[in-house]
Amino acid sequence: MNIDVSTSAPASADLAEATPEIAQVGVIGAGQMGNGIAHVAALAGFSVIMLDVKAEALEKALATIGHNMDRQVHRNLIAAEDKANALARLSTATDYAAFDDADLVIEAATEKEETKRAIFKTLVPHLKPACLIATNTSSISITRLAAVTDRPQKFIGMHFMNPVPVMKLVEIIRGIATDEPTFQAIQALAHRLGKTTAVAEDFPAFIVNRILVPMINEAVYAIYEGVGSVAAIDTAMRLGANHPMGPLELADLVGLDTCLSVMQVLYEGLSDSKYRPCPLLVKYVEAGWLGRKTGRGFYDYTQTPPRPTR
Repeated sequence: MNIDVSTSAPASADLAEATPEIAQVGVIGAGQMGNGIAHVAALAGFSVIMLDVKAEALEKALATIGHNMDRQVHRNLIAAEDKANALARLSTATDYAAFDDADLVIEAATEKEETKRAIFKTLVPHLKPACLIATNTSSISITRLAAVTDRPQKFIGMHFMNPVPVMKLVEIIRGIATDEPTFQAIQALAHRLGKTTAVAEDFPAFIVNRILVPMINEAVYAIYEGVGSVAAIDTAMRLGANHPMGPLELADLVGLDTCLSVMQVLYEGLSDSKYRPCPLLVKYVEAGWLGRKTGRGFYDYTQTPPRPTR
C-alpha cells in the first residue's frame, strides 16, 4: 500500500515562530506591585505605560517610584542619570486605549479573580493582535484567566515578588494554551529586568505561595489557639529558623487580604482541609486590618516601633 506523503507537515524548524520583540510594556495597577513592576521595567530600558482607574493612585505611584529610585542612587545601585532616563520612559494613563501599541501588558491588580477577569475583558479590545498579556497573580489559574481573553496562546503568568525592585525572583507559569514563543519572550524579559526565573506548573498558588502562605496561615492559627503571642511567634521564626522576617510581619507586608485570597484559592482548588483559612485571619480582613497598607494588621504601624495587636 502506497501512502502519499506530499501533504505531510513541514519540518519542525519551518513551524518555529520567532520570539516576539518587546519594546513597550503596559502595567495595569499602580499599587505596590504595579508601581514596582513599572519601576524595574523603566530602569531596564522599556517604554512603560502605567494605568490605574484612579488618577490619585498614579500620582502616588510616581512619587513612590521616584523615592525608591532616589534610595537606589544613594546606595550607588544606579546613577542619577539612570533615574532621570527611566522616569522619562514612564508615562501614566487612566484609559485602556493607551495600550494600543503595547507589546506586552502586565496585569497587577488586586488578587481577586472576578476583578482580573473584568480587567481582561476591558483590555483586549484595545490591544494589537501581537500583544502579549501577563498576569501577576500569585495563586489564580492561568488557564482560567487566559480563557477570558481572545489570545490564550499569548497569555502567561509572571509572578513578581514584593518589593519588586529588591526581590530577584519571578515565577513564570504557562497556562495550558500558552505557546512557546510567548514563554521564551517572557523568560527573556524577566532576565532583562535582572530577575531569576522559576518555572511553575499551573496549580493553585504555584511554588512560592503554595509553601509560604500556609506557613503564614499556620502562624495565625498559633495565635488563634494561644500557642504564642505575635511577638513570640515572629521572634521564634526569625531566630529559630533564621528567617529575615517573622511570618506575621511578612503577612502585614504582603497584605492580609492577599494572604486570605491565596488560602481561599488553595482550599477551594485542592479540597484539602489543611488549607482552611484561619478564622482569625478572616476576622482581621473583615475588620479592614490588612497590614502595613492600612496602618494596622498583626502590628499597629501608627506607633514607632510598631506594636503587636495581640
